[in-house]
Amino acid sequence: MRRFVYPTLSILFLLLLPLSALALPVTQEVIPLTPEEVARNVYHRDIGQDMRMTGAMELTSKSGHVRKRELTTYRKDTPAERQVMIRFTSPADIDGTAFWVIEDTSDNSTRQQLYLPALKRTRRIVAAQQGRSFVNSDFTYEDMQRHPVEEWIYTLEESQFILGRECYVLHSIPRPGTDTQYQKAISWIDRDTFTPLKIEFWDLKGEPFKTYTVQKFEIIDGIATELETLMENHRDQHKTRLSTASIEYNRGLPDHLFTKRALEGEY
Repeated sequence: MRRFVYPTLSILFLLLLPLSALALPVTQEVIPLTPEEVARNVYHRDIGQDMRMTGAMELTSKSGHVRKRELTTYRKDTPAERQVMIRFTSPADIDGTAFWVIEDTSDNSTRQQLYLPALKRTRRIVAAQQGRSFVNSDFTYEDMQRHPVEEWIYTLEESQFILGRECYVLHSIPRPGTDTQYQKAISWIDRDTFTPLKIEFWDLKGEPFKTYTVQKFEIIDGIATELETLMENHRDQHKTRLSTASIEYNRGLPDHLFTKRALEGEY
């Protein structure tokens, strides 16, 4: 999904120093990042030029009933745009359903299209539908795209640890005019890779709404990769788990994977 590798600056600094400089006493003041800089580093973190992933989505109801779906995701970044194509492959009732996201880097606008094979119809997801559930999961269409950094106001609190990794704790509230279903979000962001490892969301009434957590995390091909994530809806007591079976980066994915013909299963 979206869907966040930077080396530790102090280590990189030592590696780049000439040997003669290492023999001298040096006082290096570490300048802390501002909240906006942390947010911008998350937005621009290295996730490779393209990616192919196969995995599963598990939906767990309040009663504990589990439904499992399998899917394939492609992503490709160019200077002009970021494109993501998600295609469900099983079970039969969702096989062929596909979702295409195009993010224009010139103005940070995003277009989303959903293909429903049962209807043999592609429909565009408009702004008024951003708060709706994505294929009956606990992710909404808003969750399936990125907000520009400038649309939010940020503050930082003391660092905390998640999965044994030190994290920035970033508070985000929308600026007036930002179109969002959330009143506030708090993100725990890995200090080394700028990957969000946990996010708590509040709804527009100020009530706790959802919690996103990374359950399994690895560095693959030099890229911080979330291998298993969980989104919990506290209002409905429903959960969506995303797990990765295989993932590849920087394979030179062809452009034909990101077309309307591909969305509708015509390769």
